[in-house]
Amino acid sequence: MMMLQDGSVQLLCLTANSGVPLFTRGGSRQLPFSVIGSLNGVHMFGGGQGVLLSCCETEGGGKIVWRVFQDSVMLIAVSGGHHSGAGHGGSGSSKEEEVRLQRLLENVWNCMVLVLGQDELVNVRNVERLKRDLRSCFSLIDHLLEERQDGILGNLTHCADSLLPPNPALLQEAVDGFAQAADSEFGCLVVHGRIAAATEKWWRLAPQEVVLLSALMQNLSASGSASCDYPVFLPQGSPTVAHRLLRFQLLPGVDVCVLCGPTPSLHSAESGLVGRFWSPLVDTLRDCLSVGERCLPGSVTLRPDVLALLLINRESRRSVSCVRTLTNHPSSDSPHPSKARCWELLKLFYMFCTTRYFRQEEALCVSPEEKGQRGNTEDFVLGFPHQPLQCYLVTEECKCYGLQTVQHQLFLLVPLPVPTFALRSVATQTLSDIVSSTGF
Repeated sequence: MMMLQDGSVQLLCLTANSGVPLFTRGGSRQLPFSVIGSLNGVHMFGGGQGVLLSCCETEGGGKIVWRVFQDSVMLIAVSGGHHSGAGHGGSGSSKEEEVRLQRLLENVWNCMVLVLGQDELVNVRNVERLKRDLRSCFSLIDHLLEERQDGILGNLTHCADSLLPPNPALLQEAVDGFAQAADSEFGCLVVHGRIAAATEKWWRLAPQEVVLLSALMQNLSASGSASCDYPVFLPQGSPTVAHRLLRFQLLPGVDVCVLCGPTPSLHSAESGLVGRFWSPLVDTLRDCLSVGERCLPGSVTLRPDVLALLLINRESRRSVSCVRTLTNHPSSDSPHPSKARCWELLKLFYMFCTTRYFRQEEALCVSPEEKGQRGNTEDFVLGFPHQPLQCYLVTEECKCYGLQTVQHQLFLLVPLPVPTFALRSVATQTLSDIVSSTGF
């Protein structure tokens, strides 16, 4: 069976009370104003009849989801159709697509709060001014929509994409010292979009906040600036009072940041603190860069039959993921999926497992729509006499295995020639190899 190919997604933002369009992002062609008006109108009609319209499917297999935030802003996501099913046919892929789009709307709202603050979005005094202010969110929203970097899965999992460095103690000491010298308890070192080290208080932020701050760091880094002083609101921790995000590029691909108050100034932190704490660690940072997309240090030896993996620490809400390029055997009838396709399959298998078998325990604001979806999942799970701990899926492109323990969830892709009966031992050995070597 084939897993679905994700279509393009168009995002619409309107005022909730009057339906005035605020912005449109994504999609190759913008939807006509009449269609946008109809999408808003049908939601308002349902509300007038005491019905909450959260999702519908088009004749072509497309999906539309609605979500109103704080009775102020309505977000609508419209995805293209013509998907082929995952797992148990079209209805399965439909459920996964709905959850994915609801997750996107949650992320976009939190992105808007992160940049503008909740007050400006909830107490709209001037719609035209709000339209102008929202432009400052566009690059980050596009970043979320386009998923520009393979291997960054936090938008979907709400776990912090992490990189496990070869010398974690050195980096931890430097991050802690740097944050303290900057009068902050919140510091983070990001390598290629993944967190390599962070202070204890950083990990205590809501998982969504950690994911969005990492995305913002990537976005600011991609803009080419060596340093910046950027005001941010924490969607759950501080939605109405801004903090300063000080970000510094240490090497191309390596950034450090702190969340702080009025002091220190950007100049004093850049001239007095960056060199003091990070110049002695240039070689250590280069070692981090060399780990790259693998996310795992050289001390971890993966089995040769592992195509891709996503490992989640359920307690810390952190994840590591990687895709390996395996050489196709000349006599093989089934070539390995491409690297980009492996990332796509990994995301789809994660959604397959978490909408059916594995519970998602997340510290986040769950929408009524998602609660409804989770209720369906729980009803499905209640059909078992136990909590499922492992599952597998055989597709036309690879074999997939999911493993859940008290501490971890592991999602694994392996080539088709690997015998199905061997999948459990491949998964358990992979989990053991990573945890014993890194303590993740």
